[in-house]
Amino acid sequence: MKKSSILGAALLLTATIVWGVAFVAQSSASDKIGSFTFNAARAFIAAVLLSAIVAVKEPVVKQRALKANQPYEKTARMKRLKKSLIAGAIGGVALFAAVNFQQFGIEKYPSDTSASGRAGFLTATYVVFVAAYTAIRHKKIHPLTALSCVGCVGGMYLLCMHGGVQKIYFGDLLEIFGALCFAAQILIIDKFSDTDGVAFSCAQFWVVAILSVIGAAIFEEVNLTDLKAAWLPVVYAGVMSGCVGYTFQILGQKYVKPAVASVIMSLESVFAALAGWMILKETLSAVELCGCALVFISVVISQLAPAEEPKN
Repeated sequence: MKKSSILGAALLLTATIVWGVAFVAQSSASDKIGSFTFNAARAFIAAVLLSAIVAVKEPVVKQRALKANQPYEKTARMKRLKKSLIAGAIGGVALFAAVNFQQFGIEKYPSDTSASGRAGFLTATYVVFVAAYTAIRHKKIHPLTALSCVGCVGGMYLLCMHGGVQKIYFGDLLEIFGALCFAAQILIIDKFSDTDGVAFSCAQFWVVAILSVIGAAIFEEVNLTDLKAAWLPVVYAGVMSGCVGYTFQILGQKYVKPAVASVIMSLESVFAALAGWMILKETLSAVELCGCALVFISVVISQLAPAEEPKN
């Protein structure tokens, strides 16, 4: 395996661990502040940190080039930066929808529900949606892709509806909508994989922050006391899940095949369930665990079908 592939896999694996634990932070914050407020705060923290990195990065690159007696192509770099920011803004719209559907879903779960585990596994179905989109785009559906979709539906039934239709939660539907939006965000990142990852992530979070502030101003009552009470999950989600996790995702997808990247990122669901079990003492029934296992197996199977050429 090439060193670049190992680096990409390591970045993606780190991101999935961070995201898995973030489900605990999101569950904790949902009891204190609204979803738009939470995502506005976390995105603002990530955007500010990434803006500082972008501002410092260019002078450092220029200085290194001068010391090494290498040309510093300012025009080309500024053109790439502009493209990165535009691409990041597009990705930010998809991410705004994804994180807010996800957070609203967690917020809507009953208090006696294993919100972290359910949300984590339902979010992981984005890899099935990505595989299905790829198959449709190529005008055919690979048998393994079809099998994974059927398995995923079966797993979600066991996880969400094993007690009958009355057992499906509104939060489950919101999580699935969120998964669709995450799939769109992944495809956008793949399309603009030649851009500056840090600048892309920076623009992405400024868009999420601005749109979430608008949503909070319209639909929520922002209370500074409640925001202070939720400072720890907000900071974790902003610094680790946002600044670190999503930036590592963008950088990791540059070096790893989409199929491998999707399999690694699907492990987010496992870490979410483990974090909920260890930190929040959440439990899943035997039937729900079977549903989780079937969903996880399905997202892995969905990536075994040859979908596209490897990245260079």
